[in-house]
Amino acid sequence: MKELLTTNCFDVEETMIIVGSCLPRMQPKAYELLKQKGSAIYEVCLEKEHLNMVVTKIIGMLARGKIKQLIFATVDKSPHCVQLHYVVKELENAIDLSHVKVSNFVAVENELVEIPLEVIGFSKNLAKLKEVLKG
Repeated sequence: MKELLTTNCFDVEETMIIVGSCLPRMQPKAYELLKQKGSAIYEVCLEKEHLNMVVTKIIGMLARGKIKQLIFATVDKSPHCVQLHYVVKELENAIDLSHVKVSNFVAVENELVEIPLEVIGFSKNLAKLKEVLKG
C-alpha cells in the first residue's frame, strides 16, 4: 500500500483504490477482499490531511489518462473517513469523469458494503435527509 499524497502522479494503474489508512488495521478481512479488486492501493488519513489536498492529488493522477476505475473504501461510521467518499463530487466539479468507473465501499464487520453515489449525496444534505426520513 502506498501513501496517496507522497506518490508520484505518474505512478498509477488502470484501477486505483483509495482507502482510509486505518481500514487494514480495523477491518483486515474487508481489506483482503478489497485487494482482490486491484493491487494499486493508496492510503490517506483525513484526520491528518485536508480534503482539498486529496482532491487536488487525485485530479493530478486522473489527468494522466491511465485510470479507468476509481474505488474508495473506508471503515463505516468514521466522521473523518466519510469525507473520502465526498471526493467524487469534488472531482466531478473539476474534471470529466465519464471515462472512469467510480465505486464506494464501507467496511462493516469485515465485509465490504457498496454505497451508491446517491446515498453519499444524501449524507451531505442533512435538511433533505431529514425530509426523506420523515416520510
